[in-house]
Amino acid sequence: MSEIGFYHLTRTALEVALPRLLGRVLATGGRAVVRVGGPERLAALDAALWVCPDPDWLPHGTPATGDADLQPVWLTTEDEAPNGARHLFLADGAETARAENFDRIFDLFDGNDPAALAAARDRWRRGKAAGHALTYWQQGPSGWVKRD
Repeated sequence: MSEIGFYHLTRTALEVALPRLLGRVLATGGRAVVRVGGPERLAALDAALWVCPDPDWLPHGTPATGDADLQPVWLTTEDEAPNGARHLFLADGAETARAENFDRIFDLFDGNDPAALAAARDRWRRGKAAGHALTYWQQGPSGWVKRD
């Protein structure tokens, strides 16, 4: 079973929170896939990752830029991992039918959106029923705080 971390965004947008999490994965030599809800979000996130200040370099690619096998971070709208990633980041309510293919899944959701919050709770219930190891993280004033 996979380890699934639920990341409750309450203080910053995805474009601000995601780069640091990705940076941590890359610092360990890992690879990541980021699955988002649609092409507009994919384009906006692609642009945001090129100019993020921390970390100041996040090498990544998208289906538009190609060469997935060369990319340590792959942005997509599909349920895929063409770069061999073992870390999956889900945003915008995106889900995977391939959880067993990843060591760690990061489910990031907007805690200021009641529909996103309700959908995350449903994903939590289904993940628990499937036997995955679940953790819950909430943004605090100085970073992520693990909650029970």
